[in-house]
Amino acid sequence: MAIKIRKATISDLPVIVDFMLKMAKETEDIILSSAILSPGIESGLKNSNKAEYFIAEIDGKIAGSLMITKEWSDWRNAWVLWIQSVYTVKKYRRMGVYKALYNFIEKKVEKSQEYCGIRLYVDSTNRTAIKVYNKLGMNGNHYKLFERMY
Repeated sequence: MAIKIRKATISDLPVIVDFMLKMAKETEDIILSSAILSPGIESGLKNSNKAEYFIAEIDGKIAGSLMITKEWSDWRNAWVLWIQSVYTVKKYRRMGVYKALYNFIEKKVEKSQEYCGIRLYVDSTNRTAIKVYNKLGMNGNHYKLFERMY
């Protein structure tokens, strides 16, 4: 079973919207508004300065996706890539879908002097995801995320 990673296109919009609706409900018990979510994802798909989406496929079927955004690090004089909006279809979980997506992003960072690292945030109750991120060599020991959303 080979996992193919590709950059998402506008034709992937309905699938990514569906994934984000499911992910928000599963991980944080939040029901997102499709009326807000869909144009938000569409905007990212059309403007890579806002976000880039990547798709994992198994046998031509979409198995998962993630989004990356960039944050400028003045300390490192380079971009940090943030992994966000991660989702794997239930039947493809524990098959290395996220690992393949992560490795794809990791190679992007390693090949370019423009990037200096990868970050992500995770709901502190999502123990399954935390284990996966730790297995891939990431750690959550250094920073704690604070937010105020409006």
